[in-house]
Amino acid sequence: MTISHHPDIANLMCCAAGSQPETFAAVIASHLSLCKTCCCEVRRMQQIGVALFDKLEPVGMSGPAPVVAMRAGEADADAKGDPSSVSAPAPCGQNAGEVPRPLVPLIGADLDQVAWRWVAPGIWIFPVPLSKGCCGELRLIKVAPGKTMPEHGHAGQELTLILRGSYTDAFGTYRVGDVADLDEGVAHGPVACPEKGCICLMATEGKLIFKSPVARLLQPLLGL
Repeated sequence: MTISHHPDIANLMCCAAGSQPETFAAVIASHLSLCKTCCCEVRRMQQIGVALFDKLEPVGMSGPAPVVAMRAGEADADAKGDPSSVSAPAPCGQNAGEVPRPLVPLIGADLDQVAWRWVAPGIWIFPVPLSKGCCGELRLIKVAPGKTMPEHGHAGQELTLILRGSYTDAFGTYRVGDVADLDEGVAHGPVACPEKGCICLMATEGKLIFKSPVARLLQPLLGL
């Protein structure tokens, strides 16, 4: 697998620091399980962070350190299969099929068995379950071969990971493992691969901003 499009360095740094929102953490963790380059980069950042932390002068505390309680909560979440556990960086090369290992507890191991919901001709979605109170949206999107997604902008950041097939827009062609890291200043209309179509995992901070009046009118029904 050749991965040509990677997340922005700022997103990798947030991952290494453990400060990413759950929706984006799911995309980054899934990408790390596919991309040895980014996986090694995040580990390097973590090592730098540990080295810097170790140089800090210790300060006495009157109660338990907050990080202790936080790590205990993470351990409980891992044991219970909580969706927020996808924030931990995933080992490289650990996937048995198309679904990255961090996503399997949330959507299952087979993309063809996902409970897809039809939203428009040639377009299906599956809302990925998130922790209570989580901000943003995380969805699987399936687009039929040769189908064009309505042109849209973004109310905030969008991270999209390709899981099957590919799509092409003004910024290039994105294939399995590639990540499209877009901000609110970018608009595009992706076209799915003519042969295989496209299935992707998309995390967004806010709603998509469609250019077409018809798409805007139907947006509440589309769930996008």
